[in-house]
Amino acid sequence: MRCLVVADLHYSLPQFDWVLNAAPHFDVVIIAGDALDIGSVVDFRAQIVVVRKYLQMLASKARVILCSGNHDLDERDAAGEKISRWIGDVGNLGITHDGDSLTIGDTFFTVCPWWDGPRIKAQIGVQLEKAAASHRGRWIWVHHAPPANSPTSWAGSRFQGDIELVQWIEIYRPDIVLSGHVHQSPFTKDGSWYDRIGETWVFNAGHQFGSPPAFIALDLDAGHAFWLSAAGEQSIDLGAPLQRPATDIGEFPAWLIAAGQAGDPSPATLSSPAG
Repeated sequence: MRCLVVADLHYSLPQFDWVLNAAPHFDVVIIAGDALDIGSVVDFRAQIVVVRKYLQMLASKARVILCSGNHDLDERDAAGEKISRWIGDVGNLGITHDGDSLTIGDTFFTVCPWWDGPRIKAQIGVQLEKAAASHRGRWIWVHHAPPANSPTSWAGSRFQGDIELVQWIEIYRPDIVLSGHVHQSPFTKDGSWYDRIGETWVFNAGHQFGSPPAFIALDLDAGHAFWLSAAGEQSIDLGAPLQRPATDIGEFPAWLIAAGQAGDPSPATLSSPAG
């Protein structure tokens, strides 16, 4: 199985175009939070309409997994905690989203929402406890914030990760955790796009402007992870111990070349939302 992993697209339509064109070369497309941008001049409701169109098209090309990030929160629940109502509504597009689990072959995916308070934090704890009791084979979590005190959450002057995630990883020991949120981690001194907590690999592709987005390609059958960005192209062996630095990609697999070439043609055309 091959997974395309991105995060923090922040309503960058050229990046969504790239993902849409590259998607047919992957079995699963994973967007690990912050599809929207609360700081954009584009009205939040209009962003939701456009991103839903992209998600609908993506779902016709590959399985899609989407978790919420802090930029995706559009409402408060009865307890006053921020939630992403619009992501809760994408299930009717065939997309695996916050609170869901999905099994593909021997891989079990668990998708966690962004938590803004004790209720949703507790909800994630229950979700992971239930998933731990039922999953078989490889276990992958999608969780927008990376773990605390990891190079994947290093912002250049301090860590900006989630300490609860570290505790959950230590309790349940998933195989892989896919995150985003801290844009600069892979690009700054002492930061990284990958790390290992115990036997769990954790990843953060980082954020860059323009097209393509920084992205991670997981080849789970071959046991390799590839990171491609404006800063370079690297790979690690998922079956080997943690090593730094990662290996520069000397020879690109043919499928990864094809995916990159597919992402570059003329972008998909989307009509503007009404109003």
